[in-house]
Amino acid sequence: MREKLLNLKNEALAQIIQATDPEELERLRAHYLGKSGVLNQISKEFKSLFDEEKTETGRLFNEIKSAISQALQPKLENWKTGKLENLDITLPGIRPPQGHLHPVTSAIEEISSIFEKIGFIRVRYPEVDWDWYAFESLNMPASHPARDDWETFIVDAPEHPKLGKIVLTPHTSNGQVREMERLGHPPIRMVNIAKCYRRQSDVSHTPMFHQFEGLVIDENINITHLKGTIDYFVKQFFGPNRKSRLRPYHFQFTEPSFEVDVTCDICLGKGCKLCKEGWLELGGAGMVHPNVLKAGKIDSEKYTGFAFGWGVERTYMMKSGLKIPDLRLLYSNDIRFLNQF
Repeated sequence: MREKLLNLKNEALAQIIQATDPEELERLRAHYLGKSGVLNQISKEFKSLFDEEKTETGRLFNEIKSAISQALQPKLENWKTGKLENLDITLPGIRPPQGHLHPVTSAIEEISSIFEKIGFIRVRYPEVDWDWYAFESLNMPASHPARDDWETFIVDAPEHPKLGKIVLTPHTSNGQVREMERLGHPPIRMVNIAKCYRRQSDVSHTPMFHQFEGLVIDENINITHLKGTIDYFVKQFFGPNRKSRLRPYHFQFTEPSFEVDVTCDICLGKGCKLCKEGWLELGGAGMVHPNVLKAGKIDSEKYTGFAFGWGVERTYMMKSGLKIPDLRLLYSNDIRFLNQF
């Protein structure tokens, strides 16, 4: 009954909108609202309904009858008073307001497009994964602080005898060894974009965030390939006036390792109140550690590679002209903020 009433409403309103003369409108009024009309015929079927259905169906019936009447009445009155004489029915209607993509979704699409142009393949790997892929295979010892429950969300579930606990992935690096296993051998050129989870919350961190992971493995891959890829991305995403630099650092799954910085969008590297020294920290990168290659059953004597992993939200905040003071604003659902993008 409910579906029948809703279909009737849609049919009636469509015919009323398309009606072009008062005679047709009167015919539609009699057909739907008259004593022998469709709605009165349907009302006679109520007696066959269960008691609990009658209330809801009756309410819907009255709403539909009112909607049809309200759609007919103004058009009939306008015909009678001649108000439609100067109406140009060929004019376009008023379009309803449309939404737009969330800024994080837009950033992910832009990042994907940039890397696809230089041969990277977009992949997706689990956001809830085994400890082996999230830590052990990435050369992280059992004593590493990132592996305790002060840093990582650990799922309360039975452990796998070989793969260990189940965790909410703290980084997209869990996809590195999975991609090596999937392809079996180089060349590998992937970008993995997914949600990550860490026990952090401040102006530049949220417990859930998005990260994009790049991985390239082939013969004779070196740091110049890493730097060239980073420079290309920075120019494409941030603009031609922005520059990048590599700063020595330490990560368990890369050797050598680097922090990647990008010039401040305000001073372009000269130094200002926002950045102090002219540079903003973007994320980590480095040459894939031989132990990680071995975990993925890749010959570390023959092949080398580089990897990088950066937060989508953090990277987006550094775009020229945005001036987002707090990363958590992106997930505040404040329509006044989101409407700016």
